[in-house]
Amino acid sequence: MKTQRWQQFMHREKQLLLMWLLAALVGMEFLENAMFVFGSSHILGGIGVAPREFAQVQAAYAIGSMLMIALQQWLARHFGYRRYLLIALLLYGLGDLASASANNLAELTTARLVQGMGGGAFFISTRVLIPMLFPPRSRPRAVRIYMLGIFGVGAIGPVLAAWLVEHWGWRWVFWSVLPLAAMIAVGVRWLLPRHLGRSDAPVKFSLAPVLMFVLAIGCVQWSFSEARYELFDQPERLFLVVLAGVLLLGLFGLHQWRHDEPLLHLRDLTHPGFLVGLALYALYYFVVNFSNYLFPQYAERGLGLPLLTTGWLNSFSAGISLVVAVFYIRYAARVTNKRAMMMTGCIAMATAAWWLSMLPPDAPLDALYGALAVKGFFGVLMVLPVASLTFRALGDSLFAKGYQSKNILRQMMASFASATAAVALQDSQFTAYTELSGRVTPDNTAAMDWLAQVQAAFERLGLTSGQAHGAALAKLADTVQHQAFFMACQSLYHWLALASAIAAVVVVAQRRLK
Repeated sequence: MKTQRWQQFMHREKQLLLMWLLAALVGMEFLENAMFVFGSSHILGGIGVAPREFAQVQAAYAIGSMLMIALQQWLARHFGYRRYLLIALLLYGLGDLASASANNLAELTTARLVQGMGGGAFFISTRVLIPMLFPPRSRPRAVRIYMLGIFGVGAIGPVLAAWLVEHWGWRWVFWSVLPLAAMIAVGVRWLLPRHLGRSDAPVKFSLAPVLMFVLAIGCVQWSFSEARYELFDQPERLFLVVLAGVLLLGLFGLHQWRHDEPLLHLRDLTHPGFLVGLALYALYYFVVNFSNYLFPQYAERGLGLPLLTTGWLNSFSAGISLVVAVFYIRYAARVTNKRAMMMTGCIAMATAAWWLSMLPPDAPLDALYGALAVKGFFGVLMVLPVASLTFRALGDSLFAKGYQSKNILRQMMASFASATAAVALQDSQFTAYTELSGRVTPDNTAAMDWLAQVQAAFERLGLTSGQAHGAALAKLADTVQHQAFFMACQSLYHWLALASAIAAVVVVAQRRLK
């Protein structure tokens, strides 16, 4: 009897460790991505490239990730989940190591491509493993730990990235993840069953659809990141790339629809409720990733806040999301109208974006907390109801296939949103700078008076008249540049508020997910 109780105890402990292992595995990717996006301006500045190139680096990670997601079922059936995840962890670690050692854009882009190939395996595999590893009575607890892990690292990531960049440099955004990856690899090797998910029958690999998929998503991602510039410089090249991407995606979809062992099981995923859920997922991922890129730029460069303070503010908002997630897990079952919750989340983001767009450039720190607290409701109230309702439409038998398609959409929209934010911010700053510079003329009495006052202040510090005039002009240029950047952030927050309001209307209008 004692031996039986001991075995039962050890089984429960192993089950609990497995739950935390899956949460840690997906949490690691969320943590590193959150740190990378938060510290992107410092990372790109460290290798001497413009913020515009962030779109290229994000596209590389997305391409690698989507490729691994598309291959997930093939590779898991061939290797089994344990070996598959160990290979993915090796790729992720190598990409992380290469990212930390990068000295130029080409090296960082290649490193993030490799890292994306590893990271793409984590989210989809861990979520699919929950029903495979745990009996029905244990799955709710596993899902709770899983969700708390995701929202928990969201609260840690920004402040950790700020602290690492501030004290040790941007390369530690990548170095810091390596010990965690090594520990998780030990856990995967020890806890996951050896042949879990492995097929007894030979798995048929076909190179043609893989190459077609890579070329298609490569064209699409390039279009996302370069469209704003190519549209005027080389419109014919942009048109050809977009056309090639659309045609390749169409051919790939047709091939997958007809294939007996496809990468993506499109024929099984035509339920209207699932398709509506994917559309809402797309809205959510665009808004949240756009916001995640914009706020650190707005707070640090627009409001002039220290990097570490910006990190704490970001983590404060994510901490609100974590608290809301705990309450959601506890009480959401009592709320029958999930559509109202989704709409509330969208309105919360619209309110927060409008609030931030209205703050003056000298706004005190306290003025940010209200907007960030409201923003913290968006992620939980929008995505968790969408997640539960979308996959309920498919049922357990198609869950893995649906989750695969959803994660490809997630990576594509995350890359698209970040690229759009980076390019739009730079473009909007240029427009605002041109407008402000045009006002600084000898006919502008206020500008000339300000310049004279600043010049007089420099002269009182001991500078000659010529030196003081040059210093005053430099000060004026810096002021105009800063004001242009702040105005650009305000403009993008106006657009984000509009996008969130449109998302709320879409949620109310749709009838499939309630």
